[in-house]
Amino acid sequence: MADLNRSDNGRIVSIAQGDEYLDYSQLNQLEQSFRDWTENSKRKDVRLSRLSVLLIFLLIRYTGAKLNDVLSINIHTDLDWSRCLVIFRSDGNDATKLREVHISQSLADEIRDKIDTLKSRKNSDRPLDLDPGFVRRKFYERALECGFPKQLCGPEAIRKARGVELMQSNIPLPAVQMMLGHATPNLTSAYVTFSKDELQALTRRFLEKESGRKTSARNSFFGKVTRIVKGSIEAQIAMQTLEGDYILSVITNDSLKRLGLNPGSFITAEVKAPSVILHQGESDPKCSTENRFRGVVTRKTLGKIHTEYIVKISETTEVCAVISSTGNPSFQLKVNDHAWVLFSSSSVVLHVD
Repeated sequence: MADLNRSDNGRIVSIAQGDEYLDYSQLNQLEQSFRDWTENSKRKDVRLSRLSVLLIFLLIRYTGAKLNDVLSINIHTDLDWSRCLVIFRSDGNDATKLREVHISQSLADEIRDKIDTLKSRKNSDRPLDLDPGFVRRKFYERALECGFPKQLCGPEAIRKARGVELMQSNIPLPAVQMMLGHATPNLTSAYVTFSKDELQALTRRFLEKESGRKTSARNSFFGKVTRIVKGSIEAQIAMQTLEGDYILSVITNDSLKRLGLNPGSFITAEVKAPSVILHQGESDPKCSTENRFRGVVTRKTLGKIHTEYIVKISETTEVCAVISSTGNPSFQLKVNDHAWVLFSSSSVVLHVD
């Protein structure tokens, strides 16, 4: 792990100077690469192998576990779906040395579905028990696909990045240490006021909030500010989403000051459904709209006045658009059609998380 020096009541933890790690947007770009790689396989046997690797990545990404601990998971005894727990047994079956790590409800549901797929095709209690060298190679391949240095994308580096991510989210140090399985011999009195149950409850709340940021069907995007261009009256804000996409917003300078935005600030961008424009087809539309995303129509609800479309633009994000049902008769988008989601920078409302 990075240097765990405590400051300011233990809620902000410094990282060793020069220490490198993937930030949250890069972690999610890497996650998307694993998901695309898994889905793009045409052979069932290859897809199952890739599904196992994806699950290993997700478990390391969100539990901060060691590779060997993940590879040793018994799907019948080590996954508690009712409590959204992953149980790691680094020291065998000694109940006093088990480590329980919470995951979000949505992640637990996803992992359970994927485990069920593997169970139906693999007669094993440990479908994740792959060769460690093979797993590392697949992690490095995805790193190259994303343009990241491979040393930042190995299982140990992902574990480290998860720890940094938790600490930068102001999770108390003992909660991070407990989640990652670190010893905590030097806790100060400020830390001791947190009981184990309180730390677990805090971690659960954070994980559910974190998960909610990734599963939005209300045209809400979570990300961080990457650039601010200030004019005489307005400012253009560029933010990077969890999936690595960019969204532009234009707000007044008064709003910029009131929100206290700076590069690196975490924000949520929201767009109302009637402000979303859909463009039919796969070709990039020739228009001046700043924000544009390619996707696939997953749902269409026809009404007398308006029609609601849901367009999936990534593995974890859907956008809702509401357009007139009596508009252009040549506009005939159907479910599974490719479409472009477009909205202007002036339609984006920013909220400080």
